Amino acid sequence: MSGSCSALSAALSEPPAGTASVATGWLCVEQPGPWGHDALRDSHLDHGVATELSARAEGSGVRIVLIRRPGAHADFHHAQPRQVYFASTRPGACWLESTVLTDPKQLLDLDFRAAGAGKHVGLGSPVEESVLLVCTNGRRDVCCAVEGRPLAGALAAANPGQVWETTHTGGHRFAPTAVLLPTGYLYGRVTPVDGQRLLDSHGVVLTGNRGRSCWSRPGQVAELAVRELLGEPDPEALSVSPDGVVVTHSDGREWAVTVTEHPLPPARPASCGKAPSVPTAFVADTVIRTR
Repeated sequence: MSGSCSALSAALSEPPAGTASVATGWLCVEQPGPWGHDALRDSHLDHGVATELSARAEGSGVRIVLIRRPGAHADFHHAQPRQVYFASTRPGACWLESTVLTDPKQLLDLDFRAAGAGKHVGLGSPVEESVLLVCTNGRRDVCCAVEGRPLAGALAAANPGQVWETTHTGGHRFAPTAVLLPTGYLYGRVTPVDGQRLLDSHGVVLTGNRGRSCWSRPGQVAELAVRELLGEPDPEALSVSPDGVVVTHSDGREWAVTVTEHPLPPARPASCGKAPSVPTAFVADTVIRTR
């Protein structure tokens, strides 16, 4: 088969549910200029700071991404104010804070373990409106640049300050992809209309939903299956057991969800430039109310 990874995925109707990155917190650091394949290290961010941030985030549940304003990507290599966001994505501990720093080294004081557990760590001021991160890391996968940059530009023009380009968030084959903060739902095959709906909506949008990052991938599928069954839009309404098989509503109702992993032939690249392989998808086979 030929074609880009995103075109092949769309043509074969690969389901997006259960493909979101797993993270209970997102640390978003503005870094202008070019990004390489491993953007945190392959950018103009100080290498020592990047290495130390990665080490401190390891095992905390916090995912670090670089962000930049849509448009020209010049980096003048001198100290300048940088926007930083931190989002906690767990129901009951879902919030977004922002601050402006002149030196990313200041982030080394962040308590990553506490932040990943949903505790406020005094990073900055609360942000009430949603922020949308659109992946445009073309050095990681060309689909993200080709599909993501026009989307980010269009949405940023209509929603100043709410839309950023971001580095790798996983799922290139669903490009253009986006992360909505603070809820931490990831979306794929996002159109400008879809993106505007995400920014305007106060509830969970199911179209293109890849899952909420605070859950395991089977848990993402289980939660979305129950949401679809109930038509439940409240992001705080549902929680998922650690094993991803029990979904509980805030009103006390409960469902057991059987999630299995299925192959999705034919073989194709999971990312542009990779060797073809047969992907798999997690599917909710049964949803049974138990309480």
